[in-house]
Amino acid sequence: MALVRGLLGAKKIMSRSVTATTPKGFLAVYVGEDKVQKKRYIVPVSYLNQPSFQALLSKSEEEYGFDHPMGGLTIPCPEDTFITVTSSLKGR
Repeated sequence: MALVRGLLGAKKIMSRSVTATTPKGFLAVYVGEDKVQKKRYIVPVSYLNQPSFQALLSKSEEEYGFDHPMGGLTIPCPEDTFITVTSSLKGR
């Protein structure tokens, strides 16, 4: 029971800090192949429904599972690949 309360408390703290810097309807992702340095991007949540973005998420799942090193969704791909994929999704 204490573990559940601890997790819920952590979720509230994380939610507050994430929503303070990420607009509603968007999510922050960290992109890059470098284990130490990744670049932060803000993307619309609508991208989650797109097959090309889901392919990036699958790569992330294979690499990290649920343990993302940046504390947020981390996508292990070259930055130019991420930009190519997300540029094709704009306006959808």
